[in-house]
Amino acid sequence: MPHADAVDPRPRSELDADGTWRLAGLRCPGCAAVSAHVWPRCPACGGPVERTSFGPGGTVWSSTVVRIPVAGREPPVALAYVDLDDGPRVLAHAPLGPDAPPVGSRVVLVAPTAAGDPAVGTAPGTGAGVAP
Repeated sequence: MPHADAVDPRPRSELDADGTWRLAGLRCPGCAAVSAHVWPRCPACGGPVERTSFGPGGTVWSSTVVRIPVAGREPPVALAYVDLDDGPRVLAHAPLGPDAPPVGSRVVLVAPTAAGDPAVGTAPGTGAGVAP
């Protein structure tokens, strides 16, 4: 059981007024660094930061299918590192077909998993996919 004061390290998904899922984060106006985590100062240069949100589109940088039990997750689970078009690289749950999404495929942020993990689905117009 996590300590009551523990901070959840996962990026936080947000639903925009237009129904688009995005990830909360920050951008440094000084050095242009981006982060899917909200820090009090820029992790790259130490300067002040501005809160922003990222997404919804991105490109799969790497992916895998976890086929062994992991606490709180029922295998198999597809995971992908996604380079968001306007932001950082994040780890997200991905559609599970016979394999994980291929490197270079286009995805979009979707509603987080029931456990609160960021999730992506197949981008419209890029082929069939199963929602995570």
